[in-house]
Amino acid sequence: MADPTTYRPAPGSIPTAPGVYKFRDAHQRVIYVGKAKSLRSRLTSYFADLTSLHPRTRQMVTTAASVEWTVVATEVEALQLEYNWIKEFDPRFNVRYRDDKSYPMLAVTLSEEYPRLFVYRGPRRKGVRYFGPYSHAWAIRETLDLLTRVFPARTCSSGVFKRHRQIDRPCLLGYIDKCAAPCINRVSAAEHRVIVEDFCDFLAGRTDRMISTLHAQMERASADLDFERAARLRDDVAALRRALERQSVVLGDGTDADLVAMEGDQLEVSVQVFHVRGGRVRGQRGWIVEKAGDDDLADQVGQFLTQFYGEQVDQAESVSVDDGHAKADPVPREVLVPALPPDVDEVRDWLSGLRGSNVDLRIPQRGDKKALMETVHRNAADALAQHKLKRAGDLTTRSAALTEIQDTLGLDSAPLRIECIDISHVQGTDVVASLVVFEDGLPRKSDYRHYSIKEAAGEGHSDDVASIAEVTRRRFLRHRIDVADGQVKPDDGGEVVGGAEGGDGGDVAPEAAIDPKTGRPRRFAYPPNLFVVDGGAPQVHAAAAVLDELNISDVAVVGLAKRLEEVWVPGDDDPVIFPRTSEALFLLQRVRDEAHRFAITFHRSKRSKRMTASALDGVPGLGSTRRAALVSHFGSVANLRKATVEQIAEVPGIGQMTARAVQAALVEHNQTSEQTGPTP
Repeated sequence: MADPTTYRPAPGSIPTAPGVYKFRDAHQRVIYVGKAKSLRSRLTSYFADLTSLHPRTRQMVTTAASVEWTVVATEVEALQLEYNWIKEFDPRFNVRYRDDKSYPMLAVTLSEEYPRLFVYRGPRRKGVRYFGPYSHAWAIRETLDLLTRVFPARTCSSGVFKRHRQIDRPCLLGYIDKCAAPCINRVSAAEHRVIVEDFCDFLAGRTDRMISTLHAQMERASADLDFERAARLRDDVAALRRALERQSVVLGDGTDADLVAMEGDQLEVSVQVFHVRGGRVRGQRGWIVEKAGDDDLADQVGQFLTQFYGEQVDQAESVSVDDGHAKADPVPREVLVPALPPDVDEVRDWLSGLRGSNVDLRIPQRGDKKALMETVHRNAADALAQHKLKRAGDLTTRSAALTEIQDTLGLDSAPLRIECIDISHVQGTDVVASLVVFEDGLPRKSDYRHYSIKEAAGEGHSDDVASIAEVTRRRFLRHRIDVADGQVKPDDGGEVVGGAEGGDGGDVAPEAAIDPKTGRPRRFAYPPNLFVVDGGAPQVHAAAAVLDELNISDVAVVGLAKRLEEVWVPGDDDPVIFPRTSEALFLLQRVRDEAHRFAITFHRSKRSKRMTASALDGVPGLGSTRRAALVSHFGSVANLRKATVEQIAEVPGIGQMTARAVQAALVEHNQTSEQTGPTP
């Protein structure tokens, strides 16, 4: 535990102007970002008597090793800079309003020749129009089921669409008239796009015009004695009205507003947001976050508005997102909150700047808006209650498991960061390795990495040991400091997964944790508390020998053998045996199994690419681009083998002669494989 007085700025050196400040730990990682009207007043409060600080604030200042600040001209600039730094550095002591899951959206792929309607979760993509978010995926599917009877647009995947185009026969939805079947040219691409655009107009709020048009068509059909068509149009109107009933009007004046409610206790805060567009509730989101320090409700509202709408604007700038209204504004005309932030005028100006017009930020006092706010608050309170019932056991179990690992293995502290490596290969070929990271007992997938082994030579048991040593050396090479010039030796690193920066390793000196090119902390510039290898005594000794070679003594190494689930510790002749019902053993198994899964996935991907290249290698006129086009068109080499010459020639860039050469090469490769056995 660090003493805050060791890095406290000299009296009078802190300016009284507004600005943004950063606390860094001993590894130079930013652990907290804040803003203040007066930097001197705010920063001085952090260096008061430790016993008077909130437990979370006390933990932050004792973890930090330095503090720095940036002076800005206005508080609006401070808001923007604070948001940018929180997004850039992801400080561990800042509250981040991340969804515990990606909320489902209704996506329409307008960039495709035949647009598709489907349920989507994940990052936004260009050329796709989104409606939502919705709280449940089943709500989207029920809406689609109702609306596709009126707007029979395509909902199938690209693979299904291509397959039915090849066999010239529609799917079940095409037979029951819930799809216009563009796959068999029942409608043209232009006609199908009109159907999709009408669908989007209906979801965007232009409902009355659509129903009026269908009702007029029904009247004309009835007058023309076409009663079958009139009955079908009557059912279509009824389906549209049922879809509208699911989005009842809550604000009769057609208001566009976001309603934010919060409910919390001493440890956590539940946040709920209702998105109202055109007077109807078009979406809902919720978060459960840890309470930051002793901030009151007004402070929490200010932090939420800054982060939430900053993210909304970032998404709107990169891709067109429709939240259910005709125009997708990242910030609505009204933002209704339970309490006004302390710097309400600056926040209101900042939101207005994001929108490009005035934003009304206020507390609803009476009428329908106050009643709806009470409903949002009840949702927040109920979400917090459900969260505590569901998560209390999990939090307790994880804490107990980490404490048991610490006590059983004799560690100095609980292993809050655990890293595990695993090796995967087939008879010594295509050798790969994985590294997974668990923090506080949960996987941190953004830090996962995989490696292609370079030094594997030999087979079987000794090869695994050499591979373990290589991966361990590449992971921890940044611990090693060159005595001659004081520089960190370069790391050839693993391949990056989920945004982790390549070439990052451990640390010895704080300056080694900072990338000199970007000035940002490296993700892997600090060591884990516990390093787990998949294997027994030989694998553990190989990893420990590498750490000794690199003079790393602050990382505990263990191995988990699959046969009897024994935990091996370097230097011990006998393994450590955890009880079979131990939560600690269960956590180690989860870490090991995740590393094994990740290694197998990468190994299969790499092996599949090699097999694809070998099967089509040497075909005249077939380069890497055309090989990729063939596999992409048919989905796999197995499907390509089943294709006829005519079907292969349908792929753009593949002629009849090349198609015949491809088929001949696949037949020859298949016969060779049957004679010599499967490719390793």
